[in-house]
Amino acid sequence: MRTAGSAMRRAAVAAAGLVLVAGCGGGADSAQGGGKDDGAAKGERPGGAARGGSSTTHPTHIPDVGAALRSRIPAAARQVVAVYGEGVNSADATVVLYDKGAKGWDRKGSWGAHNGRRGWTVNHHEGDKRSPVGVFSLTDAGGVLADPGAKLPYTHSSAFTPPAYWPKSTRHDFDYVVAINYNRVKGASPLDPTRPQGQSKGGGVWLHLDHGSGTSACVSLPESGMRALLRTLDPARHPVVVMGDKAHLAG
Repeated sequence: MRTAGSAMRRAAVAAAGLVLVAGCGGGADSAQGGGKDDGAAKGERPGGAARGGSSTTHPTHIPDVGAALRSRIPAAARQVVAVYGEGVNSADATVVLYDKGAKGWDRKGSWGAHNGRRGWTVNHHEGDKRSPVGVFSLTDAGGVLADPGAKLPYTHSSAFTPPAYWPKSTRHDFDYVVAINYNRVKGASPLDPTRPQGQSKGGGVWLHLDHGSGTSACVSLPESGMRALLRTLDPARHPVVVMGDKAHLAG
């Protein structure tokens, strides 16, 4: 029975895969319409200050995040992925990984990134091509490629493969993903299509590989960054993502 149940769950994940992949990447409209004018892909910046982020050693708070969002970071969180968007209508961003040590928050990595191709919103809805501003937990990962040593539960499935009608530049977007817990069930595969707040609020918002331009709502970064996140984010340290444009983050 255990084997049969596992097989049924795998089949359900595979059936949901194309639906969720299309939801995250935005399908042909986003992939074809985003274009290179949304911003060239930016590489890894492991030691430099985040765009809009402080380079202060061991800060007591996540740099450039104001009281409103800071108050939403759970007290138990010891890992924060900060996404610093360039502007409310910009697709360009920087991702910085912070880990809380005895002296404060330590920067562990920084990467050029992209967010929704139309920028950011505090009221995300399906199809708006904007990323949701907020603080969201990170509990589940997966991808087309085999587990690279993730500490989060990892779903390895070909169901993550983008649809064939998407441009070639997006073919590897979902080789690695980390689900952002916006309108989804925590503890489920990133492929789970369940949207507790309803379909209109969007969903399938992930951290995933960058293809050089904006997304439908996800945050994309280089493969080196995704591999680093997967190998570092630890459920025991209660990781969260704090994301938004600079103005909303500072509010």
